[in-house]
Amino acid sequence: MANSSRDKILNRIKQALKKPVPVPFPVVENNAFPFQPPVQDLEIEFAENFTKLQGRFSFCANEGELAVQLNLLAAQRKWSKIYCVEEDLKTKLFDKGFQNIAGTDLADCEASITYCEQLIARTGSLLLSSAQASGRTVSVYAPVHICIAYTDQLVYDIADGFNQLIDKYRLNLPSLITLASGPSRTADIEKTLVVGVHGPKEVFCFLIDRQ
Repeated sequence: MANSSRDKILNRIKQALKKPVPVPFPVVENNAFPFQPPVQDLEIEFAENFTKLQGRFSFCANEGELAVQLNLLAAQRKWSKIYCVEEDLKTKLFDKGFQNIAGTDLADCEASITYCEQLIARTGSLLLSSAQASGRTVSVYAPVHICIAYTDQLVYDIADGFNQLIDKYRLNLPSLITLASGPSRTADIEKTLVVGVHGPKEVFCFLIDRQ
């Protein structure tokens, strides 16, 4: 019976698709960008919007300063299991004096460190993809996500970020492209905001100046 009902529905869909449906708005009269252009530097725009979303932002003049700040953070939080699989990033941090990456099991780590594809200034979001060495899970599975980015990865809007990805990957776009806007949060239960339900409880972004 269930299969019969399913077949009937599929047949109705097939029949409906045979009849062309006119496009409701064949001509878009106004293609203007719906958002105001940035009125300040993208670094400031991103930092303000990222912190509004409960993200923790830090600016670093160089990778040496990044290593110092990461060491202070790890010592303050008493982290001993920091997970990172991006070899280039691990090498840079190790060479600059941050040698606390010891976690080998993502399920057991206290924090994870990754790169990102782009930073979206208007929304304060991290643009991530499955093409990164960290893959799909590292940025969402660890209780704390630490993102390392450079100033030349800043773009103003989401569309700008997607265009950058198209230029980078061409016809081989990643199977997953996602935006992370601060810690995981939900208000589905009695409209009470809860943080860290289906993702990291804290998100850090260390932005490194690259001129």
